This record gives sequence, C-alpha cells and structure tokens, in this order.
Amino acid sequence: MQFRRILKELDWGVLANVFLIIIIGLVLIASATRVTSSEGTDILGLAKNQLLWVFTGLLLMFGIMYIPYDDFPRYAKFLYIFNLIMLGAVLFAGREALGAQRWIKIGPFSLQPSEFAKDIITITLANYLSTRQGQIEKIGDFIRVFIHIGIPMILILKQPDLGTSLVFLAITFAELYVAGANRKLLFSLFGGGFALAVGWIALHLYFPQIWIPLKDYQLNRLIIFLDPWKDVQGAGYHVIQSQIAIGSGGFWGKGLFQGSQNQLNFLPEQHTDFIFSVLGEELGFIGASVLLVLFLTLFWQLIRIGQQAKDVLGILLVAGVVAKLAFHMFINIGMTSGIMPVTGIPLPFVSYGGSAMWSNLISIGIVLNVYLRRKKLTF
Repeated sequence: MQFRRILKELDWGVLANVFLIIIIGLVLIASATRVTSSEGTDILGLAKNQLLWVFTGLLLMFGIMYIPYDDFPRYAKFLYIFNLIMLGAVLFAGREALGAQRWIKIGPFSLQPSEFAKDIITITLANYLSTRQGQIEKIGDFIRVFIHIGIPMILILKQPDLGTSLVFLAITFAELYVAGANRKLLFSLFGGGFALAVGWIALHLYFPQIWIPLKDYQLNRLIIFLDPWKDVQGAGYHVIQSQIAIGSGGFWGKGLFQGSQNQLNFLPEQHTDFIFSVLGEELGFIGASVLLVLFLTLFWQLIRIGQQAKDVLGILLVAGVVAKLAFHMFINIGMTSGIMPVTGIPLPFVSYGGSAMWSNLISIGIVLNVYLRRKKLTF
C-alpha cells in the first residue's frame, strides 16, 4: 500500500528526464567501449554493467524515498560518523588506480566512498543549517560550518581527490546561500578563498620551494588548460584530443559508433570523464544541445520541487542536490571543451561508473522524497 502511494505521488516528469539522460549515457558507453573491448568479449559488456548499476541504483532511490526526510536529522550524527569511517578506510584499505587511492573492493565490486560522501554531506549540512536559518552572520558561524565539511574534505584530499572536494564547496555555498547566511560575508569568504588559492598556486610556480597541498599532476591539470599545446604528449593530451573530437563532430556529428577519435582510441577515458567528447564527435552540436536541454530542464524541475518544499530542511536538501549535479555537469563539460581544468569529475547519469550512478540516483531520491512530503501524507 505504501509503495503504491509513493508511485501515485511521484513526480514522473523528473524520472522521465533522468531516464532519458541515462539512456543517452548507455548508448554512448556502448560506443565508447566498442573498440576497447578485447577480442572475444561482449562489446556491450560495460553498457550492460552500467545498466545493472542503474537497476540497483533505482532500488536505493526508492529506499531513500521511503524514509521521510523529516527523520533525516535523527540519523545525521550517525551518517556523519559513518562518512568519516568510510573515507578513513579508503586511506588504509583502499585500492589504487590511476594514481589515486579512492576505491574499496567489496567482493567483485569496487566502490568509491567519496561519491556517497557528497550525498551524506548534503544531508548532514542541511540538517545543521536548518536549525540555524538566518543565524549564520559572523565569521565564527561560518568557521563552524567549514569545520563540519572540512574534516571529510581533508580525508578526501588525502586520496587525493580534488574534484570531490570542489563539489563539497559547491554544495556548501548553495546551502549557506539558501539558509540565509550573511551574503556579504559569504561571497567575501568564497571569493577570498578562490583568490588565495590562485595566489598560492602562482607563488608556488615562481617559488617551487613553497609547499602546496597538490600533487604535481593535479597542479599540471589546473594550469595546462590555459595552453594545453605546451605539453602535447603529457598533461595537455587529454584536453587536445577531447577538443579535436568535439570540433570534428560539427553540427550533425559523424554518427553513432563512427567517431574516429574514439574508434581509433586516441581519446582517453572516453567512457568515463571524457564521454561528452564522444557525444560531441558522434552526435555533433545537435546531440550536445539535446543533452544540455535535458539537464537544464532537470535542474528547473528540481528547483521547482525545492520551491514547493514544506520546510527549510526540504529546501536545503534540494539546494544541495541541485548544486552537486549542476557543478558536475558544468565542470565535466567545461573540462572536455577546454574551458575548465581537468579534475576527473564524471558527467551525471552519463559517465560509466557504479558508485557515481548510485550516488546520483540517491540524490534524485532525496529530492523526490521532499516532493512526496510537500504536503502531509499518511504513509
């Protein structure tokens, strides 16, 4: 009976939009991995794996919808501690890949805890700020918030995972803004922090003896986007090949499974971080525009749900989710187009990856939870 009630009250427009984006992702993954699959293996293997992640992610989505979000504060401390334990475990028992230690192997699966940390921080920070609406006025109030997100951020930076740390900041800024924090101080702190980071990097470039909390490859990624042709075969290779792929797609694209950059295996990480490049080459400007419209429509739908929320907690939860997904989309498309540094942030619902898919569907479940309980319902 409860499940039927949930199905009846769902915002099916949001789900339809998400499903369309997922379908585009599955097709692109199949195309991106067609030539990288070894001889004799199923060329749709990774696409089928992704479909499995989608189905299991839907179970998690409905699971998070089933628990009234009004009860989230009851579990906030447990979630926060669990988050720290999970991220700490990665540092001691994590599996290393591509120069980073971000994954924990559980049976045949490898999970990335930092993906779920985004949803946990969305919930715990929303809970913290919902009881302090309009009370974040002084620097001390902001410091408490930064301590709340800072502890898990340090553990994530140790992996190292700069991209997820930046997502944390996007979620924090959005929730603080919606919670009515002192706007002048809020913009000053984030603007000043950005200027400090840029200045610190610049000083390190001129005076290498100055310590900076970034690996060499991370530093190269942050600066090479200004002129990737300085290191064609090194740090600039990803960006150059991605730009070639997108530019060669033209208006209509070369057609599905016809992308030369992809099929000749010039494009790196084509099924994960650089899957938008596959879209640009094979489906061109039209295909890229369709995906962007779907994303923008989704964000509009989520914001509308936030406006209908019955309380501050609901509004903050939606704000955190929108900030997370929008930041992911903006940074991923920006880095593949060469207008943002390469940070390894996947494109929501499109890039291959089980942990990211689960996390994104959990995020949608959180918003739909708010929508279901925008008015008093008897569950």
